Amino acid sequence: KMASEREREAEEYLQKHQILELMENLISLLLFHRPEKPKAFLSEQLEFLKRSRHSGVRGPGLFTNNNLDTVFGILDPANRKYISYDQYKQGSKDLGLCRSVQSLKSKMSAFCFRMEGLQRSSETFLKPKCSP
Repeated sequence: KMASEREREAEEYLQKHQILELMENLISLLLFHRPEKPKAFLSEQLEFLKRSRHSGVRGPGLFTNNNLDTVFGILDPANRKYISYDQYKQGSKDLGLCRSVQSLKSKMSAFCFRMEGLQRSSETFLKPKCSP
């Protein structure tokens, strides 16, 4: 019973401080960029995260404008310049961004999709990505 109590406390600690999400995102960045000096890269990413938290600037993220424009183009094959809420939810899920915009009622423009994607991809360093 003692071990299970310690395990529960450890799990609560990791969840409270979002350590697993942070590590997952750092490893994703590491594998995406594959730097020659991985320890220095990770240190730089943590410094960037620290600065972004204090300044309000968007923190590290895996997506660029071009990435998100490409995904939007896939979701909008008719080139209507907007996608439905259901398409947005599916695109967000495919990108691993599980929190959805509740205020979106009918459609979203490419610009809004890009801004939302950039903001939410950097939020994964600050907030849990998805509930189980």
